[in-house]
Amino acid sequence: MSNSTFHLPLNLAPDEASPGWLSKGDNAWQLTAATLVGMQSVPGLVILYGGAVKKKWAVNSAFMALYAFACVLVCWVLWGYRMSFGTHLAPFWGVPNVSLEQRYLLHQAFIGMFPNATMVYFQFVFAAITLILIAGAVLGRMNFYAWMMFVPLWLTFSYTVGAYSIWSPNGFLTKKGIIDYSGGYVIHLSSGVAGFTAAYWVGPRLTRDRERFPPNNIILMLMGAGMLWLGWTGFNGGDPYSVGIDASLAVLNTHVCTATSLLTWLMLDLIFFRKSSVIGAVQGMTTGLVCITPAAGVVQGWAAIIMGICSGSIPWFTMMVVHKRSELLQKVDDTMAILHTHAIAGSLGGILTGLFAVPKLNRIFYDIPGQYVGLFYGFEMGRVSTGFRQVGIQLLGILFVVTFNIISTSLICLFIKLFVPLRMSEEDMEIGDEAVHGEEAYAIFDDGDRFEGSKYDVELAVTKIRSERK
Repeated sequence: MSNSTFHLPLNLAPDEASPGWLSKGDNAWQLTAATLVGMQSVPGLVILYGGAVKKKWAVNSAFMALYAFACVLVCWVLWGYRMSFGTHLAPFWGVPNVSLEQRYLLHQAFIGMFPNATMVYFQFVFAAITLILIAGAVLGRMNFYAWMMFVPLWLTFSYTVGAYSIWSPNGFLTKKGIIDYSGGYVIHLSSGVAGFTAAYWVGPRLTRDRERFPPNNIILMLMGAGMLWLGWTGFNGGDPYSVGIDASLAVLNTHVCTATSLLTWLMLDLIFFRKSSVIGAVQGMTTGLVCITPAAGVVQGWAAIIMGICSGSIPWFTMMVVHKRSELLQKVDDTMAILHTHAIAGSLGGILTGLFAVPKLNRIFYDIPGQYVGLFYGFEMGRVSTGFRQVGIQLLGILFVVTFNIISTSLICLFIKLFVPLRMSEEDMEIGDEAVHGEEAYAIFDDGDRFEGSKYDVELAVTKIRSERK
């Protein structure tokens, strides 16, 4: 995200609906982009998760996403936004403060020609989707009460640190010159590492669930995936904070890379497994979206295609080959393969950004001439040391995000474990949604009727059928 000079708040008369600094076009696009990103989560990931898991986990998986979306918003306006983008407290953290006062919300944001209210909303949807992505690693067994505690704690003690360090103008990695156009590090690398770490502490699903976990509704899953893909128009297109040429380039690069990645993954499935997997295509789509995110508006179209080829092949290799041969990786039950689709793809995108970042495009985005030079352009311009420095900063960012998220996520999980179990009971995992929420996703004929007087509806239904047969 852009880190150009702060705009100091201006005095706003109570009756002045359109102050001189406000661009109605930019404000309208920013609100639209934010809503597109929000729809990636609700309903996008809600129905993707709900369709991609076993039938007995459809409600729980969808509800984990819905809860996180709501919880993050409340925490965000009460303290999270200012910790991520507010007054300097430390090189990696801002001072906690509320973001609800009219005097604050109606003033100009720290960047862009729109008010703080718009910026708070825009940044919220990014924070929310990060938590929802983490949920993908622990579907099918995490105690819902533990998840309710995990969301505000991880937002506060992990997400805000990454966001401030990499996106805030005062962040230490921002000052070093890291390029993370729209969240390859802050969102995808962090969620992938945190999700995998949380999956380790929560423990695996039931053995038979882990061995066979077919989607209960692939068409519904595809609908969610489609919303995720098209919603990325706002994800990457909103980060220049204006409706300029950079936004247009970011949107086109995003979709070109994603389509290339999907086709690459599909070809590899056909070559090695002789079948075109729908689930594989969705994974290839996801890795393409993630890989282009740190680079979307600062690389050329040909680079987006190369990044798509890489994102469709390297995460495929780590998932299909490395993971299956690694005893260490096999021990961790990452339900939706968040490690590969987000952490690996996000790291890959960050490194490739260090290679392909175009100085002129970086100048448009960051408004700082000469600082951001991809390695390949460093060779072309005779600034090789600057190019190597950019790659080094990108690697430093990966090291920081990985290390910090392993530590912070582990501490959060261990803290929660003091109060509630991280993992559901074996009995609850046998039954699924009916045990956890007293609800089921699909009711056929009278299967969804409620019966009173039993611990679980399923048990009473079985008793009723047996009595009728007698």
